[in-house]
Amino acid sequence: MVNRTAYQPSISMKQSVTAQPSAAHGLLREYQYRWQWHLQASAETLWPLVADTNRFNRDTGVPAVHKHGAEALPNARRQLRLVRFGVPIEWEEEPFEWVRPYRYGVLRHYTRGPVRDMRVQVTLDPQDDGSTQLTYEVWATPRNLLGLAAIPVQVGLLSASAFARTFRAYDQAAVSGQSLITLASSAEFMPGGKARLNTLRDRLLGEGANADIVNRLHNLIETGDDLALSKMQPYALADEWGMERRHLLEHHLLATRTGMLEMQWDVLCPMCRGAKQTSKTLDQIASEVHCDTCNIDIKVNFERSVELSFHPNPSIRATNQAEFCVAGPQTTPHVVAQQLLASGEERVIQPILDTGRYRLRTLGLRGGEYMRVATDGLADITLRANTFDGWPDGETVINATPTLRLRNGTDEEQLFILERLAWSDYAVTAAEVTTLQVFRDLFASEALRPGQQISVGSLAIVFTDLRGSTRLYNEIGDAPAFGLVMNHFDVLKEAISEEGGAIIKTIGDAVMAVFPRPAPALRAMLTAQTQLASTLGNHPIKLKAGIHYGPCIAVTLNERLDYFGSTINKASRLEGFSTGEDVVISKAVYDDPEVAALLYSGELVGDLFETQLKGFDNQDALWRVMGQMPEA
Repeated sequence: MVNRTAYQPSISMKQSVTAQPSAAHGLLREYQYRWQWHLQASAETLWPLVADTNRFNRDTGVPAVHKHGAEALPNARRQLRLVRFGVPIEWEEEPFEWVRPYRYGVLRHYTRGPVRDMRVQVTLDPQDDGSTQLTYEVWATPRNLLGLAAIPVQVGLLSASAFARTFRAYDQAAVSGQSLITLASSAEFMPGGKARLNTLRDRLLGEGANADIVNRLHNLIETGDDLALSKMQPYALADEWGMERRHLLEHHLLATRTGMLEMQWDVLCPMCRGAKQTSKTLDQIASEVHCDTCNIDIKVNFERSVELSFHPNPSIRATNQAEFCVAGPQTTPHVVAQQLLASGEERVIQPILDTGRYRLRTLGLRGGEYMRVATDGLADITLRANTFDGWPDGETVINATPTLRLRNGTDEEQLFILERLAWSDYAVTAAEVTTLQVFRDLFASEALRPGQQISVGSLAIVFTDLRGSTRLYNEIGDAPAFGLVMNHFDVLKEAISEEGGAIIKTIGDAVMAVFPRPAPALRAMLTAQTQLASTLGNHPIKLKAGIHYGPCIAVTLNERLDYFGSTINKASRLEGFSTGEDVVISKAVYDDPEVAALLYSGELVGDLFETQLKGFDNQDALWRVMGQMPEA
C-alpha cells in the first residue's frame, strides 16, 4: 500500500530518444521521445491532475493558445495558434482521445512554424503496490532546418525538465490530498489590492459573517492558484473544507456584494457541457446559443444550462482567463472515454466506470446507446454506430470495468463519446441560486432582459395569506394590527430563508415564495405556522398556505426576476383551501419522496380531499398536512 502520511520523491525517471528519417519528408527525420516516471499515487487519483491539459500546459511553460480561423471542422477538430519566442505557430488539432484513467493523446498538424506534425501520448500504468508508472511520449517531425534544430532543444531538453518537475508536484498533491488550488506560484495583486482585500474582509466580519469562512476566502484569494481562482465553485470548496454547501454559497454572495468577489454566469452546452456564453449579469444571457463543437442550437435552461461561479474582484487580483489547452480530457470530466474511429474501424477500450447511467454517442449521429453500471452487468459488449439502424432501444447493464468494443459501421469517420449522464455535483445552477433569499435580497436588480423567458425546471411554489386580518384591524386598531402583520412577514422570511427558499413578492398580506424542492417548502410553512401561533397568542389571524411543484418559466416583472406558468396558477389556488391550521399540498408535492418521508415520520398527518380548482378542467387530489415539525 502507498504511504500517504508523508510524500517521498518519485524514485525513477527514464528517458529514451530515437530519431529516424521520415519516409514522407526525406532528411527531415521524425524524433520520438519517451519518458517514464514512477509516481506513488494511484492512476485514478492522478488522472484529474495529469489529464487537466490546460493546467499542465500552463505549469510547463506553454504560452496561451487562441482559436484561429472561422471554418467549422468535422468531429471537434480545431484551428489554434500561439506565439513562442516571437514565432507564430498555427495548427489543426485532432480531437483528443482518452480512456479514463489510463491514457490520453492528441495529434496536431502544423500549418505555420518550424514543426510539421506532432503526436503526444500519455499512459498511466497502475502497479501492484498502488503506485503508477507514467509514460509520456512525443513524436515530432520538423518542417524545416529550424525545426530540425529546435525540436531536440525545446522538446528533448526543456520539456523533459518541465515535465518531471510538474508530474512530481502533481504526485505530491495526489498523495498528500492537497488541492492544487492552493499551489500558487506567485499572486499578482493590483495596486492597493492587498489593502483592499484586508479592508473588505474586516467589513464582512463587522457585518456578522462567519469568521472561519471569511478568513478562508481571504487566504484563498491571497495565496490561491491563479488558474483555479478564475472559476471558484462554492460547492467544490465546501466539500474540500468540510462545510455546509449553502452556507458557503451564501458567503460567496455576501463577498460579491461587498466587492471581494465577482459573479460569472456561464451558459453550458447540454452535450459537451462547455461554456458557450459568459456574462456578468443575467440580463446579458441569450435565450438561445450555438455550440460549434456539437453543432447544435441550445435553448437556455436555468436548471442545467446556466452555472454560477465566482472569481476575485479584478480591483484586488486579476486572474488569468487565458487558455493553454482548449479540449483536454478534464475540459469535459463527465466524458470517460473519447475515441476517433475511421469508417469500418473497431477499437477495444476498458474504462473504469462509477455506478450510474451512461450514454455512448457520436458527434455525427443523432441519439445514443444508454447503459447502466451494476455489479451483475455484462463484462464484454460490442457497441455499434450505424447510419441506418440507429442506436438500440432500452438500457444495457454493464459492470464497472467492462471491455467495450467500439465499431464504426458508418461510411464516415465518427468521434465516439462515452459520458456519464449525471451533471456535475459541483455546479451551482441559476435555478438554484435564484431561489435563495440571500441572492434576492443582495441582487434584487439581477433579472432577465424584458420580454425574455427562460425555463427553470421544476420548483416548489408557495402561496400564503392571512386569515382573520380584517377582524384583527377592527379589534385592536390599525396601528397595532399593521405591526403584527409586518411581524408575520419577518417570521415567514426567516422560515423560508432557513430552508433555502426565497420570497418572490408580497401582495397585501399574501406572499409568493419559491423553493428548489417540495420538502423544504413544507417544513418552512409548518415552522412558520407554529411560530406565528406562539407569538400571536389569542389574536384571530392564522397563516394559510398552499404548495404545488412543477415546471416554471422565469421572466422579469417590475424589474425583478419572477416566475409564471400553469404551476404558479395552480399553486395560487391552493392557499384558499387552507384553514390556517394546515398546509394544503398538491399530488405532485405529496408524491415527492422527501415529503413522503416527512408524512410517514408520525409527526404529521395528511388528509386527502378532492376538488376542482378554478381554471382547471379535472378534479384535483389535494392533502391537508397538519402537525408540528419535530425539532432538529
